[in-house]
Amino acid sequence: MAETKAIIGVLGGSGVYDIDGLEKARWEAVGSPFGEPSDDLLFGELNGVEVVFLPRHGRAHKQSPTSVNYRANIDALKRAGVTDILSVSAVGSFRDELSPGTFVIVDQFIDRTFAREKSFFGPGLVAHVSMADPVCARLGDHLEAAANACGVAVVRGGTYLCMEGPQFSTRAESELYRSWGCDVIGMTNMPEAKLAREAEICYATVAMVTDYDCWHPDHDHVEVADIIRVLTSNADAARRLVKESLPALGTRPIACPKGCDHALDTAIITGVDARDPDMIAKLSAVAGRALS
Repeated sequence: MAETKAIIGVLGGSGVYDIDGLEKARWEAVGSPFGEPSDDLLFGELNGVEVVFLPRHGRAHKQSPTSVNYRANIDALKRAGVTDILSVSAVGSFRDELSPGTFVIVDQFIDRTFAREKSFFGPGLVAHVSMADPVCARLGDHLEAAANACGVAVVRGGTYLCMEGPQFSTRAESELYRSWGCDVIGMTNMPEAKLAREAEICYATVAMVTDYDCWHPDHDHVEVADIIRVLTSNADAARRLVKESLPALGTRPIACPKGCDHALDTAIITGVDARDPDMIAKLSAVAGRALS
């Protein structure tokens, strides 16, 4: 299969505010018609691979899960040339076997957020992308191999329940989500994964377990101080995992075998003559290929 160079975007979650060891590192502001991203983007090279890092909450953790401008973040990464996104996110666990310190390479999501802009598209230019398989299995394969190679405890596959936050769950909510078969809970990967799909960027999540959610009889009060202690350890492991995965991710198939980079081929429903010119201009980065 023919390959081309990849540019890897890394979205750092709670505890992961930079990527150390980057060569030619520079922070650079990247504007977006969807508003301000969470922070400047950190450009550089690691193991010979181009990397663009964006701290999801900002370097000083200024943005809450609700106030993160997910559209601007994904749009800015697309404008920076990113082809593949590794999302690193702190989560709580719904399973005894997914203990704090375990990483889960998620393959499904349930979106319970309600106060966020969830699409780049809208009146004047409507699209409906498929989210049946919301993450790129190709990226998941490389992340799993890298985790095993660098000794990070990893589980492949799991369902991530995304809640609005910023408060943690009630016990009733926690038990409900467990009954649905969810594995972990977080506050940020939706609508992030949906927007990455609309932007035709391959996306994968590494969910870093920091705690058992309040369902657990021995951990029924989730406290920030406890989470931060695990976050520190997880952040170091996440950086090792990213570094280990990069050599294999430095090149990618010209066409993603999972179709992520052509998600808009069958998604745009508004007729060519009826499309709003202002929307077309706004979508120049995320959907320019499909609208040209």
